[in-house]
Amino acid sequence: MMNLDHLPNQQKDEKAELFLRRHWIAVVQLVFMFFLTFILPILLLFAFRETVLDWLSRPLLGPVLAVLLSIYFLGMWVISFVELTDYYLDTWIVTNERVISIEQMGLFKRVASELHLADIQDVTSEMSGVLETLLSYGDVIVQTSSAAIKFHFKAIDNPEQVKHQILRLVEQDRARHGPGAMARQAPPPVQEIKL
Repeated sequence: MMNLDHLPNQQKDEKAELFLRRHWIAVVQLVFMFFLTFILPILLLFAFRETVLDWLSRPLLGPVLAVLLSIYFLGMWVISFVELTDYYLDTWIVTNERVISIEQMGLFKRVASELHLADIQDVTSEMSGVLETLLSYGDVIVQTSSAAIKFHFKAIDNPEQVKHQILRLVEQDRARHGPGAMARQAPPPVQEIKL
């Protein structure tokens, strides 16, 4: 059990049961793409060194080429930074009362949503492909009776085990509160979530 002291809208006796992030292979893929987008152009520059040096020595083409290369490398660095930030800040927390999804959308937008366990109708785990099967990672989709409301845990470790833990928590919640208990209760007051 983990102890997360500052859950948004935390209820009395609420405990975090799962704290999920994407599988480590997502970082490996990011690093691979980062090096591919940086090393491949550098290798091409070295392979055609004489031509590139000739272009750089020209009075108009040289500065334009230098600026374009700078824009390319800075752009690739920014994209890599945004993707790594997105990986690190995407988290899913499952407590004994609800599921909290915190997803980073670019650098300046973060979406935090919550779903009470009593509202969960279906939990699906999905692993597709050889790599996901071998490394045991995949997606978990938590859905309510409304088809529009679903939480998608992307590329998490052991999705089948996570699915079973969520279903176990749903059953425990229904045993504690009764089926449909959240529908009978008044919704909690809206609070601002500071992340």
